[in-house]
Amino acid sequence: MTTREDLAKWDAQDPLAPLRDLFDLPAGTIYLDGNSLGALPRATAARVQEVVTREWGAGLIGSWNSAGWIDLPHRVGDKIARLVGAGPGELVVADSTSVNVYKVLKAALAIAAADAPGRNVILSERTNFPTDLYVAQSVAREHGCELVLIEPDEDPADRLDDRVAVLMLTHVNYRTGRMWDMAGITAQAHERGIVTVWDLCHSAGAVPVDLTGAAADFAIGCGYKFLNGGPGSPAYVWVSPRHADRFAQPLSGWMGHAAPFAFTTDYEPAPGIARYVSGTPAVIGTAALECGVDTLLAAEPYGGMVALREKSLALTRLFADLVDERVSGFDIESPRDDEQRGSQVSLTRPEGAYAIVQALIARGVIGDFRAGQSGLPDILRFGVTPLYTRFVDVWDSVEHLRQVMESDEWRDERFSQRLAVT
Repeated sequence: MTTREDLAKWDAQDPLAPLRDLFDLPAGTIYLDGNSLGALPRATAARVQEVVTREWGAGLIGSWNSAGWIDLPHRVGDKIARLVGAGPGELVVADSTSVNVYKVLKAALAIAAADAPGRNVILSERTNFPTDLYVAQSVAREHGCELVLIEPDEDPADRLDDRVAVLMLTHVNYRTGRMWDMAGITAQAHERGIVTVWDLCHSAGAVPVDLTGAAADFAIGCGYKFLNGGPGSPAYVWVSPRHADRFAQPLSGWMGHAAPFAFTTDYEPAPGIARYVSGTPAVIGTAALECGVDTLLAAEPYGGMVALREKSLALTRLFADLVDERVSGFDIESPRDDEQRGSQVSLTRPEGAYAIVQALIARGVIGDFRAGQSGLPDILRFGVTPLYTRFVDVWDSVEHLRQVMESDEWRDERFSQRLAVT
């Protein structure tokens, strides 16, 4: 049986261990919520201070040119592209995930209407992240389409009929950590003339992604989870080069114009991915995001995303095995098959999920809770970020969980008081 001492040796031999020093982690805290909000990179505070005091404070409006603010969404976009299998100039940082879902769904429907007219279904999954579904509902109403949702135990391929215009899936499910076969599903969709939209919020920076190799059509993602960009960090959007110039996205703001500083009356979309920018870039937030993305690029000398994925799988496998061995009363909702699991372990039990998470947080073990929906159970989520999660952190987290359960500590009334953010 594996012991904590064994795991301390694993940490000592871990070639990725030096990357933990890139983060400012609070003492006495085991952070297993990087799948919701990444930890603070050490470089971020100084970089944001530089942007505020020197570039904005001293450089004023001249910093759009002298500090390169105007190119920041594309520069950081090119860095993110290296993590998701996209090429230079194909991905741009802009707006929020919700706004980008709207942009790409509208563009995807336009392509579908041109290539396979008469189709009227957007197909997604019932357990997709709610913002994706809410935006899809809005777009479906605008276009007179129907949003059809597959159930958690269904295979998307079984629903890819000649009514489907667009398939929109999240690569790694936010509740369970289940990961779809992007290349396989995209190929099946394309065989039936269906355009694909992939949400990378829970996969970019956590698992290897190859948008080009998968021949995907559109992808969006957020910057504040595994990319460590900070709360409210700007999101990003990718469009396959074969589609980028076919249609203008619907939010045709001035920064997506071919010549924004010509100040012409009529809109002319910029070439390629640049047309998917709408308004003025969020300079401070994008500068912070760049620091977060740089922590992932710092792993390239150690094997990059492949090495991070290997460690992530070892950590999540260990977490599940230790729960099986040392704690009773939980079911493991995340796939046990490595090929199907993202970088988290989700647990369920008939009662007390929220209170148990709160009891763990009080002990310094930070995971999170997600409420059940559509007959599905409440979830306790534990995300691992191989840049800074250690093997002993997994052991200690499960030990705290064991103590919380065996002592009935979670039944304390204070842990059942719902906070605004769960």
